[in-house]
Amino acid sequence: MCGIVGYVGSKEALGVLINGLRRLEYRGYDSSGVAVMTADGISVRKAAGKVQALQSLVERDGLPPAATCGIAHTRWATHGAPTQANAHPHLDDSGNFAVVHNGIIENYELLRNRLRQAGHHFASETDSEVIAHLVASFHDGDFATAAGEALRQLQGTFGVVLACAHEPDKLIVARRGSPIVIGIGENEVLVASDVAAIVAHTRRVIYLEDNDIAILSAGSCDIRDLSNVPVDRQMLEVDWDLGAIEKGGCAHYMLKEIQEQPEALHNAIRGRLDHDLGTARLDGLGMTPVELAQVDRMVIAACGTSMHAGMVGEYYFEDLAHLVTEVDQAAEFRYRNPILNPRTLVLVISQSGETADTLAALREAKLKGSHVAALVNVVGSTIAREAGRGIYLHAGPEIGVASTKAFTCQVAVLLMLALKLARSHRMTRDQGAELAAEIERLPEYTRLVLEQAPAIESIAGDLAKARSCFFLGRGLLYPVALEGALKLKEISYIHAEGYHAAELKHGPIALLDKDVPVIALANDLPGKEKMLGNIQECCARRSPIILTATDGDRSCEALTDKIIRIPRSHPLLTPVTTAIALQLLAYHVARARGCEIDQPRNLAKSVTVE
Repeated sequence: MCGIVGYVGSKEALGVLINGLRRLEYRGYDSSGVAVMTADGISVRKAAGKVQALQSLVERDGLPPAATCGIAHTRWATHGAPTQANAHPHLDDSGNFAVVHNGIIENYELLRNRLRQAGHHFASETDSEVIAHLVASFHDGDFATAAGEALRQLQGTFGVVLACAHEPDKLIVARRGSPIVIGIGENEVLVASDVAAIVAHTRRVIYLEDNDIAILSAGSCDIRDLSNVPVDRQMLEVDWDLGAIEKGGCAHYMLKEIQEQPEALHNAIRGRLDHDLGTARLDGLGMTPVELAQVDRMVIAACGTSMHAGMVGEYYFEDLAHLVTEVDQAAEFRYRNPILNPRTLVLVISQSGETADTLAALREAKLKGSHVAALVNVVGSTIAREAGRGIYLHAGPEIGVASTKAFTCQVAVLLMLALKLARSHRMTRDQGAELAAEIERLPEYTRLVLEQAPAIESIAGDLAKARSCFFLGRGLLYPVALEGALKLKEISYIHAEGYHAAELKHGPIALLDKDVPVIALANDLPGKEKMLGNIQECCARRSPIILTATDGDRSCEALTDKIIRIPRSHPLLTPVTTAIALQLLAYHVARARGCEIDQPRNLAKSVTVE
C-alpha cells in the first residue's frame, strides 16, 4: 500500500526519487521521505502530508544535488500515527544504515526488545525501523552479508530497500509478499514497488519473487535467494509508455479512466472472440476442452470492486454455462476451509495482482488441488505469476484509487469466459455467435453512455448535498448497485449503501425520508415491474429518486425527472453500461463537493497487507 523508489546510477538521484514518489501518489499515503548518499553519510528528509511538503523541505534545506544513490518512500500508516517521526526512511543509531519498507513485520516487538537490550534506541513507533537496527547489529564489514542475515530474522511481509553509508554506491532490495520491481537502464538501476515510478527511465524490468534479495549498483543487478544462492529472473518489457499514466488534459485521473473505457474494453475484447465457432479464445487460461468440460463448479475469490465484478460473473456462469458458482470475499476464503476438488475452477480477481487476501486465497486453492486461474490487469504481478494460468485485462494502467475501467473490463472478460465455458457445456454455436456479436459492440454502447455525462453532471448537483443515500438493484444489476454505492462513498464521503431492492422492506426502508435519496437501477430487464414497485415505496416515504432506465423506456417517467438513460443492448451487457453511468455520477458528486477525487482519504490503490 506504501510506495518505494530507489536509484543508483550516474544521474542526480534526488530528482529521480522525488519524481518517482509523485508517480506513486495515487496509491494512497500520509507521509513521505527521502535519503541520499553523500560524502558525509546518509542525508534524510521526511515530512507528514503530501510529497509537495517533502519537496518544499528538500528545497529549503538544500540536500546535495550531486548524490547519485538514494531511496524514498510514501507511507500509509499501519504501526504508528502519520507523523514525521514515523515516516520512512528510517536510520539505525549510527546513521549508517537506512531502510524503506512496505508490509508488516510480525515479530518486530520481539526483535525491538532484543535490540534495546543490546543498547539500540528507537526513534519511531513503526515496525519498519527495526530492520535498519537489525542490519547494523549484524554488520561486520560486509553490507550484503549483514542484510541477508537481518532479513532471515524477519517474520511477516516485506518489500524493502536498504542503503549503507559504508558502501554508498550500492542498494540491497528484497521481497516477501510485497511487490518489488527493478528497472534496468543505461548505467543505472531503479527499484520501486510499482512500475509507474520507473517507466519514465526504462521499460526493461525484473519482478522479484518471494525471498529474493538483489544487490544493485549502477552497472549490475545480482539476484539471489535468502540462502545466498544465485537465481535467474526473467527480464520483461513494459508495454505502455509514460503517456498512459498522465492525465491527458483531464482534471482527474478518474475522469480520464472513465473516458478511456471504450478503448480499454476494445483492448480487453480484441482478438478474443471467435465468431465462426461462437466462442471466446482465452489462451492464457491454459485449459484443454476436456478440462473445461469437466469443470462442474466455479468459485470466485476477490475483494472490493473486484468482488462486485465476480458477483456479476456469478450470474453469467450460472445462466450461460449452468455451473454452480459462489463468490467469496477473499479474506475469508482460506479461513473457512472451503470445499474444493479437481472439478472446481477457482478464479481469483485482482486489478493490481498484488492484493494480499486474494493472493492467500489463490495459494489455498492450489493446495486443495482445484484448477486455479487469475484475472488481473498488471502483467508480471505476483498473482499472475503464481496462478500460472489466467487472463489479462489489457485495460492499461489505472491510476485513480477508485477503480473504473478495470471493473468494466473484468466484467467483460468474465462474460467471455462464461461464453467459453458455456460452449464447452450446452450452448449451441448459433447462440454463442449471437452473444459474441453483442460483446463486440460493447465499446460502442459505452460511448453512448459517456455522451450522457452532461445530464449526469446536472443530476449530481442535488445528490452532492445528501449525507446518506441508497442504491437499489435486482438481478444482474444488484452487484452494480453495490459497486455504485462503493464508488460514491469512496470519493465523495457520502454514506451510501447498496441493497437488493427486495431487501428494502426488510429493514432499510426505516431510514428513508426526504433527506435520503435513492438511486434505483430500473433498466428494462426481467424484474423491472417489481423494481418499479420498490421505487413507489421509496416515493411514498418522500425520498428523492434518481433512476437509470433503458433508452426508449417511458414506464418510469412518472416517478422522477432525474433519469439517466442507458442504451438498449443485450441484457448481459447492462452491468457494464450501467456501472459507467454510476461512475460518472460519483465523479461529478465528488467534484461538486470539492473532494480529492484521485486520492481519497484513508484509501490506497493496492492493498498489500491483510
